[in-house]
Amino acid sequence: MDPLILTFDIGTQSMRALLVNSKGEIEASSSYVYPQPYLPSDVFGQAEQDPDFYYEGICKAASEIKNSEKGKDLFKRIQGVTIACIRDSVLLVDKENKPLRNLILWLDERRASGVPNPPFWQKAAFKIVGMTETVKMLYQNSFYNWIREHEDKLWKKTNKFIFLSGYITYKLTGEMKDSVANQVGHVPFDNKKRKWMDKGLSRCVADIPKENLIDLVESAQIIGRITKETAKKSGIPEGTPLFASGTDKACEALGLSVIGDGKAAISLGSAATIQFCSPKYFEPEPFLPSYPSIIPGYFNSEYQIYRGFWTLTWFKNEFCQEEAREAEKNGCAAEAILDKYLKEVPPGCNGLVITPHLSPGAGNPFAKGVIEGLSDKHTKKHMYRAIIEGIDFELLMAMKRMERRSGLHVDELYIGGGGSKSDIVVQIAADIFGKPVKRIQTHEATAIGSAMSGFVGLGVFPDYQSASASMSHEGKVFKPNMKRHKVYLEIFNNVYCHIEKVNTGLFKKLKRLAGGHDSED
Repeated sequence: MDPLILTFDIGTQSMRALLVNSKGEIEASSSYVYPQPYLPSDVFGQAEQDPDFYYEGICKAASEIKNSEKGKDLFKRIQGVTIACIRDSVLLVDKENKPLRNLILWLDERRASGVPNPPFWQKAAFKIVGMTETVKMLYQNSFYNWIREHEDKLWKKTNKFIFLSGYITYKLTGEMKDSVANQVGHVPFDNKKRKWMDKGLSRCVADIPKENLIDLVESAQIIGRITKETAKKSGIPEGTPLFASGTDKACEALGLSVIGDGKAAISLGSAATIQFCSPKYFEPEPFLPSYPSIIPGYFNSEYQIYRGFWTLTWFKNEFCQEEAREAEKNGCAAEAILDKYLKEVPPGCNGLVITPHLSPGAGNPFAKGVIEGLSDKHTKKHMYRAIIEGIDFELLMAMKRMERRSGLHVDELYIGGGGSKSDIVVQIAADIFGKPVKRIQTHEATAIGSAMSGFVGLGVFPDYQSASASMSHEGKVFKPNMKRHKVYLEIFNNVYCHIEKVNTGLFKKLKRLAGGHDSED
């Protein structure tokens, strides 16, 4: 009997339950779009959710597959469970492992007001390489530091500070543990040694006591087994092993077959990223670490555009009500109509360039979005394409920087995330990068990568390289149009690469004039 892994892909806007076989085929799936991704709040930029919301969604999605026509027979073949989860979404639990407050999601905009106090030699080093403001931003972005400033009484009741992945593991198995490859966020984790940090930069920006951190398990190891309660609620057989996996972005890169030199993974999700996966450890930017790969001994070096393809959602909601009404009338997504615009606008958008920094990244804590070259000849069609081109320009700049810092060279790109479903969006990426951009056999790359942990854990494959060879298959290849690439390179080299540097002084003044934040009191 061919075994199946039941994997849960837990995202910001929705989750999916998928039954994956050892050939990388999805035999059944169930999607659950959250009716309310965030709890209502009067506080600007706050994004919280009931901690049990995701567990209930998991049980609902699994039950839907189980109760389908083929569900019972398929569930008999389940030999393991894995989860791929959004990152840096945090929770406090007491000594009985009960949540003390709502989950704070990764895109929550609350910020601590304090500043780090590193040793003098580190402070001097940060100043020399121009990273003082970045370290300050990392400190203020840490939810731990915000909690200590605003909810210290609650912190005194806290037993463990955990990510959402750790809490879901507990709810499924009763074990308060998490995967090594899930420790991506503002926590004191030694990415190179794959363990909690004793001292170092992460301790400067989030000095969480070790006794408040949970035990970690390497990927492909059994982290726990499905409890009787979970079995009753979800239909997953009691005692089924839960195998440690990794974050959604790590699973996606693995599912896209990006292992070793010569390849990079692009993710066009709410947050857009470019990742290398290599046994070579290097800092993508000074003092910013490579993350632990799902594969022991490997590292995921990443650059992230915090708002990524969420920027297109913002644009659609603010400027495309007409298209939304038309889409509803035609029974399709608004993006299907907007993608037609891309064919009506030439590469370079008739001189319009947009940088995708609706939120600043660690590389430049002052960065703002910039619309460069706007004229009365431009329309929202131009803006839509310029946002997509801007995301690709930013990822191209990051790739070139990581190549310089690592000595590695990218020959081909693999692409995933919601934006990768559009052929024309992927073709724009190929034209801007000037390299082949490839899909795999399914848009569910995250689920494929997560399921690999289960099959390696079961011994179906001796290692992740073998799992990847069997489960990840090259799909459609988008070859670059070199004539368009030449146009894009002119824009990239002569305009895009200079926008942030030229405007950083103005960004700093805007931040000061806004009182250090973007919203009114």
